[in-house]
Amino acid sequence: MTGWVRAVERLRRERRAGVLVTVAEVRGHAPREAGAKLVVAADEAWGSVGGGNLEETALARARELLADPGAAPEQLVLPLSERARTDHGRQCCGGEVTLLLEPLPVVPAVAVFGVGHVGLELARILARHDLDLHLVDSRAGRVAPGALACLDDAVAEVVPHHAPLPELALGELPPGTDVLVMTHDHAEDFALCDAALRCGHLGSVGLIGSATKWARFRRGLLLEGHDEAAVDRIRTPIGLPDVRGKEPAVIAVAVAAELVAGLDRSRVVG
Repeated sequence: MTGWVRAVERLRRERRAGVLVTVAEVRGHAPREAGAKLVVAADEAWGSVGGGNLEETALARARELLADPGAAPEQLVLPLSERARTDHGRQCCGGEVTLLLEPLPVVPAVAVFGVGHVGLELARILARHDLDLHLVDSRAGRVAPGALACLDDAVAEVVPHHAPLPELALGELPPGTDVLVMTHDHAEDFALCDAALRCGHLGSVGLIGSATKWARFRRGLLLEGHDEAAVDRIRTPIGLPDVRGKEPAVIAVAVAAELVAGLDRSRVVG
């Protein structure tokens, strides 16, 4: 495995944004060949596209892109001539280099608590998206490799968790993780809602269930000491209301559509 691939994987694992810089085209003489790569993070870089002004210009522009949540891929054309204006010294190779800069944003993270009929259908949909998908269940069989074989071709990074006390798994989730609570046990659901409101690092919290269930949960959460503003952070019922039906696959489509739309809005807002 090449160094730039390991660097990209490290950034994803550590949930840090980066920019992948590639020498897309070379005309004439240049210090590196087409295909050379540089991975840039806010305070680190790996690889090289040629050193000197070329590389310093790439680093500076990459870090400008890191500061812009809505940044799109772009190309930089840099002449390597003594007559070229530079900010970081001159390179007189005589050629011209085109660099492709591709932002590598931090991918969303979603945690589904309860891999029952709805949870598994939801996981099948979410697994087709570029995100970190945490699947948590107190029942070991629900997150065993055989039970999740339908996700073997996932685009997402699927992370199963067997947690006899699922609320303890909340602390293992990355910052900003959106949480969906849909276990087989209402007592587990309540414990998860209570614990999620006590975690300051999570994103949104959604709960599956009826208005009656939520009314009972809301009273209980207030009795546990949460104020009304905190309790109202929990989104319920989850799913687009116009998608009707009680079949697990239909509920999963409604929940996934609402969730993905929220993730898209978050990207735009930054």
